[in-house]
Amino acid sequence: MKKFTIPVSFSDHRGAIIDLIENEAINSVTMITFTKGAVRANHFHKQTTQWNYVVSGKIRLVSEMPGEAPVEAVLEKGDLAATYQMEKHALLGLEDAEVLVFTKGPRGGKEYESDTFRLEKPLIDPAAKGLV
Repeated sequence: MKKFTIPVSFSDHRGAIIDLIENEAINSVTMITFTKGAVRANHFHKQTTQWNYVVSGKIRLVSEMPGEAPVEAVLEKGDLAATYQMEKHALLGLEDAEVLVFTKGPRGGKEYESDTFRLEKPLIDPAAKGLV
């Protein structure tokens, strides 16, 4: 997982322009909503990279690259984090939240299941909602 610091690209009296992702081919953009306590993902993708941009609320993202220990980050409104090919990931709604997911690879729409591989041992246990 990589958490990004997003600079303002341009700002004046009208407001700001902030480029979230540059120089990437995006195959789909998905809005995912969370209720407080909801657990999502607990899977990985073999061919897909995803950027998660928090529009509102707060989530916890736990990820694990093959052969490495799990890492986690709390993401709040305006935060952007990426998960990469083969990186296990799970998300927990720490409060009601909305997240835009920008996807590079076969993850969107009808292709969702073609590159989604469920974890036998979840990173976030939906029952306990804690780090496993």
